[in-house]
Amino acid sequence: MTTTNSLSGSWTAEPLGRVAAPLREQVTDSIRQAILDFSLQPGQRLVERELIERLAVSRTTIREAIRELSAEGLVTVVPQKGAIVTAPSLEDAVDLYEVRASLESLVVQRFVERASDDQVERLSGAVDYLESVTTATTAIREVLRAKDRFYVVLIEGARSAALQQLLESIQARVQVLRATSMSEAGRPLEVVRELRGIVEAVRRRDVEEASARCAAHIRAASVTALSHLRAEQQA
Repeated sequence: MTTTNSLSGSWTAEPLGRVAAPLREQVTDSIRQAILDFSLQPGQRLVERELIERLAVSRTTIREAIRELSAEGLVTVVPQKGAIVTAPSLEDAVDLYEVRASLESLVVQRFVERASDDQVERLSGAVDYLESVTTATTAIREVLRAKDRFYVVLIEGARSAALQQLLESIQARVQVLRATSMSEAGRPLEVVRELRGIVEAVRRRDVEEASARCAAHIRAASVTALSHLRAEQQA
């Protein structure tokens, strides 16, 4: 993904109003969403002055938000240079995919054990929706949003606040890698087939097969993303 030097060329945020949520939380959420939507791209500098002008908040509030996003792994603070949107290294990406494979397999296991039959049907419906989106558009943002519906149902049925928090953190950190993987020709429809396989195992309440299929799905996704990172590193 290409980067731009100024926020004005990439992010069309409006100044934040004063609503119920604390201002720092509003600022953090706004910047976080811009990163996850790729309005702010990996490697892009987050210039304090521009953030202050764009969001109409104080320097202290911006710095608090940057600290929180840094703790989440979405922003990297470089000495003498300031904050940038995190761009995962190859080594980080390998570790993140391994953690994601293990974590999502456990979430699927809990879903099999705890989800209602209605939630299983909704999980299947989320895959149907993803298929309809992948056949209608090649816009990666739209495809990723459609796939996120699958995870919403999965987390709901797994009924684990701890696993939800961990999974959301990992997925946020690998968002750019997810986009790279899904941009590979033919990959979105492969994802649909892989998720259908998971749902079939879930329907049978087969914990081992559902977990194994989930891990295989994540590792398949990692192949394209890691290949792309290796090529960039060599270049």
